[in-house]
Amino acid sequence: MQPIDFDEAIDRIVKQDPRYDREAYRFVRDALDHTQARLQRAATKGGRGGRKSGREAAAHHVSGRELLDGIREFALKEFGPMVLTLFEEWGIHSTADFGEIVFNMVDARLLNKTDEDSRNDFKNVFDFQATFRTPFLPEGSRRLQGGTNIELPL
Repeated sequence: MQPIDFDEAIDRIVKQDPRYDREAYRFVRDALDHTQARLQRAATKGGRGGRKSGREAAAHHVSGRELLDGIREFALKEFGPMVLTLFEEWGIHSTADFGEIVFNMVDARLLNKTDEDSRNDFKNVFDFQATFRTPFLPEGSRRLQGGTNIELPL
């Protein structure tokens, strides 16, 4: 079985589903790598079974919710206040769009899924404006309903 070339697969996906820019797929791949590394660090710190090899860490299944948490953290870290502008340029307007991208990648055999995984795992998980705009507002404007402060990831 031939390995799947990422760029060729993305070309085919974008031809079939032009809603999202090629960069959106690259970002999701990078955000998944970031999420897997973060989960591995958390597992190691928490003492859950010692250190895994890179291949074992990469084999860990990441849920939709875990991936969205990683996407949020990675996007804020990588793009700062430009994140909403970039996402809009790439065709991403909500967490559901990330589900569509992920499942396009699953269909192209770039990612795997379990029987429990669904596009619904990505729907309405967080509000884009509150998540990606609020951290960059002046401190007095950061208060959300319920008095929760949004902080930038370190």
